Amino acid sequence: MAFEQFFVKMRHPCEMSFVMLRRAYVTASTTHTVDANRKLGLKAADIAKRLRSEKQRPTDINKEVPLSPLQKRVNELKQLTQQLQSVHPSVFAKALYRGILYQDKNILAINKPYGVPVYNVDGIKNSITECLPLLAKITDDMAAGSQFHLCHNLEKETTGVLILAKTKETAEHVQALIRSHQVETKYLAVTVGVPVPSEGVIDIPIIEREVMGPQPHFKMGLSPLFRVHEGGDGVRRVRAHRQAQSAVTKYRVLDSTSGCSLVELQPVTGVKNQLRVHMALALGCPILGDHKYANWNKLAPQKLPEGTLRRLDLAQSKTRYLPLHLHSRKIVLPGFKGHDEITVSCPLPKYFTNALKRLQIPLPGKE
Repeated sequence: MAFEQFFVKMRHPCEMSFVMLRRAYVTASTTHTVDANRKLGLKAADIAKRLRSEKQRPTDINKEVPLSPLQKRVNELKQLTQQLQSVHPSVFAKALYRGILYQDKNILAINKPYGVPVYNVDGIKNSITECLPLLAKITDDMAAGSQFHLCHNLEKETTGVLILAKTKETAEHVQALIRSHQVETKYLAVTVGVPVPSEGVIDIPIIEREVMGPQPHFKMGLSPLFRVHEGGDGVRRVRAHRQAQSAVTKYRVLDSTSGCSLVELQPVTGVKNQLRVHMALALGCPILGDHKYANWNKLAPQKLPEGTLRRLDLAQSKTRYLPLHLHSRKIVLPGFKGHDEITVSCPLPKYFTNALKRLQIPLPGKE
């Protein structure tokens, strides 16, 4: 112990000076900090408040920009669609059951929701076809082990009346009625533009074509039987393409304003994408939300006039969120198997009526 005390006393003068200098610096720094805090009047509560505000600051920076009313409705529609596509099949079957429009011992009519395919599609869990056995189990008057049969098809983005048969025989009978043009089907569509004339029949064959460019893809296109002479004087008939399909659509403008129209469409034939192709390419009035046929040469969101964008409260950069405004409104089946004529109507979906209100187009009367 004496040796250690002696060693401390005999430290090198330079080392002793450094220790004394360091102690003096630390003491001075502590005194300066305390004095600064006294001058600022900082208290424990102030420091805690500052820390809380710093933690909340990143949240304020990342705060999302408020959505417009239409974008909120579109997001709701997307969420509903995703839910229907991803929920358990039994939950989806119950949703379809709640949408039953008509039922007898031969057929069942349901309200097909938006965004759900009729047939199986890669990447989508639920489809109408996959759900039919479950729907049959929870439907009255269905024998054990029996199931529904599809009578016709609706596109994934199209809503409205979908007819199902309770037996294969009935399904084949309804399909034969459709092929022989004995079933009357009426659709409602919101179009960008006003068709001229306001009522008529479009009789132009449709064919699938390849669209070349940066994004090569296939679309259904027109294959007209008549062409205008080079001099512009009269028309001439051309030879029909072997792969073209006959396509006939009756149409009638119910109302129009703000550069948009509510149009009743009645397909006489049933070619793929027929109504969309005839409206966009034959009349030059594409259906609102039809991002496939609004632009022929490219795959891009539909471009809307400024007036339409203002009424929809939508920016052009957000038009890709617009759903297709095409709805199967009514189907009339002729009497068969001892039954009278059957008429099935379906109410418009909410996003459709909201668009009509914003465009100031009167809602159609009940069928």
